[in-house]
Amino acid sequence: MSVEFDVAVIGLGAMGSAALSSAAARGAKAIGIEAHFPAHALSSSHGDSRLIRLGYFEDPSYVPLLKRAYENWRSLAARLRAEILTVTGVLQIGAPESKIVSGTRASCEMHGLPHELLDKGAMKRRFPAFELEDGEVGLLDPQGGYVRPEAAIMGYLKLAAEDGAALHFGERVVAIEPDDAGVTIVSTTGRYRARKVIVATGAWIAELVPQLRPHAQPIRQVVAWYQPRDGFVAEPQRMPCFLRDEGANGSFFGFPAIGIDGVKVGRHAHFREPIDPEAPNPAVNDTDTALLDGFVAKRLPDAASFRVRATTCRYTMLPSEDFLIDTLPGQPNVVVSSACSGHGFKFTSIVGEILADLALQGASALPTDLFSFEKHFGGRMI
Repeated sequence: MSVEFDVAVIGLGAMGSAALSSAAARGAKAIGIEAHFPAHALSSSHGDSRLIRLGYFEDPSYVPLLKRAYENWRSLAARLRAEILTVTGVLQIGAPESKIVSGTRASCEMHGLPHELLDKGAMKRRFPAFELEDGEVGLLDPQGGYVRPEAAIMGYLKLAAEDGAALHFGERVVAIEPDDAGVTIVSTTGRYRARKVIVATGAWIAELVPQLRPHAQPIRQVVAWYQPRDGFVAEPQRMPCFLRDEGANGSFFGFPAIGIDGVKVGRHAHFREPIDPEAPNPAVNDTDTALLDGFVAKRLPDAASFRVRATTCRYTMLPSEDFLIDTLPGQPNVVVSSACSGHGFKFTSIVGEILADLALQGASALPTDLFSFEKHFGGRMI
């Protein structure tokens, strides 16, 4: 069988759509294959908004990638002539020594990023939506904001098609068969040949990369939208996006009223409830809504008073919660992306570039050591 494509991308969610677009823009002969349809409800890339921030508490080494990601998001928006990235600022709220606040501050100081530390009084004056305890603070990352996931994914797919990529939807890949010369991709409707394959199938990653089955855990995530009691305080000009460190109760995230449904709120990783990716998402239940209703009643009493809807999506968690973006050990023609763990969408624009680098060049000049198989698993996995 002759090589038909330079690269095949399996899974056209966030990372896959960006990788396909990046590869096609470089002139590669590319195909993208998706089992469902763009930004579908079983994915991790729907729900109107995703946070983006520069002061990264998780690890300061992410910051250089974020700077490049911002450039790429703005380039995407310019090419599409669409609103993709909106800057509102992001507030990190909690005790000064909490992981979110102290980690963000350390990251900002290390990389010389603008930031502002606000005590309870200053927060009340400037951002009245938020209720703080005595001693708590807000750390403002003024360059933070949100990205629109559905618009981004549809935009990447549109550009990929314009640049010559083949797009196949409703077609499930059931096997990849790598060899020294390339990879054979077997789907429910056909067989394809490519020099390299990128596997970016989200919650289904272990189906095609079985080595990840013990490590990549799909879990259920719930978010809810609330109408504000005081619409003035919930407007984006007065209510930045936020992260809130609740100590033993985990961390919560949220967005101002950027759509008709109002203020969006969730807890990172929710209850860490494992799910079967083949089954429909479990329905939102009373325990889910009690968690979020209790949070907004205590922390956002005027900005989020009446819940109008709640929905589920999925995270796919790796043990370290860092990304995995690397060629499969022993299989240099297979590039693997499990790049979320609940905080990945903001990096989509740069992960797509990295994946295309790995597939077309064999390596990337961008800093990716943190995301390697070796970093995650050492010699224990393969």
